[in-house]
Amino acid sequence: MARSGALRKESGDARDARSEGGVPEHRNAAKSPLALDRLIHERMRLGIVSALAVNESLAFNDLKRMLNTTDGNLSVHARRLEEAEYIVCRKSFDGRVPRTEYRLTPAGRAALEKYLDHMEALIHATREG
Repeated sequence: MARSGALRKESGDARDARSEGGVPEHRNAAKSPLALDRLIHERMRLGIVSALAVNESLAFNDLKRMLNTTDGNLSVHARRLEEAEYIVCRKSFDGRVPRTEYRLTPAGRAALEKYLDHMEALIHATREG
């Protein structure tokens, strides 16, 4: 598995990104072409999705080390991505040692591509303006 050393520590905000109606923000993102996917836009979750985009899968400890974060922080953000079906989590045992592995879903990859396209358009518009 290839690993990117470019992913650095990002402080995360574990607040629930919800709109006024209580609907997750990533569900509302499709309603407005100008709206960023707030679920991915949070720095730690963007780091998780980006790391998984360049790796077939990553073990919890590898992802934690790569993002230089804590168990709790990674767990909270990974759970939000799981709830949105952007990533899947597989738990198993390696002998007696529990192993948690994450993989990006096709929906997660599509959401990341859309997010990156949106950011590129914003950058281009800013430089042209």
